[in-house]
Amino acid sequence: MEMTDGAGVLTQKNDYSVWAIPPEDVGERLKKLMGGLRSEFGGPEIFQPHITVVGAMSLTEQEALEKFRSACEGLKPYHAKADSVVAGAFPSQCLYLLFQSTPEVMDASAHCCRHFGYKRSNQYMPRLSLLYGTLTKEEKKAAQEKAYLLDESINGMNFQVSRLALWITDREDKGNLETWKLIAECSLSRD
Repeated sequence: MEMTDGAGVLTQKNDYSVWAIPPEDVGERLKKLMGGLRSEFGGPEIFQPHITVVGAMSLTEQEALEKFRSACEGLKPYHAKADSVVAGAFPSQCLYLLFQSTPEVMDASAHCCRHFGYKRSNQYMPRLSLLYGTLTKEEKKAAQEKAYLLDESINGMNFQVSRLALWITDREDKGNLETWKLIAECSLSRD
């Protein structure tokens, strides 16, 4: 959607999301698992393993960057602990790793949502998508089993979130996610 501001300058709105990014070693472990699942069950490549902190909101890039910087300034690193591999109802939640809804995780999302003015329609469910796609119930069950074969200790995954990323995540892109793009990253500080 293209609009002009009061000065007649063209501004474009996109869908922006905030993601919690696992540490590199955890990210590599997850990419290996995701690749193994994708090779058997198909679906687009998920750019970067992530836990969605703030869902897609329509903003200009300047608005999104300002809100992102503001949210990052007041947020400290926090821990995330995996709970189980779950099959979901939507293509973007075909198979995901559900994380425990600890006060730390819930507070981090609530903090960022306040800065973005984001109102959830449902309670926050911290999750990391492992596989995008449309599978039958039987295929989803097979994919769950395969996830545990590929990484038998996935339920015990535990890491510190110390990076957030701002992405364009076009809700209309239901295919190969070519329109999704990293806009900014920030490292969370203990101070």
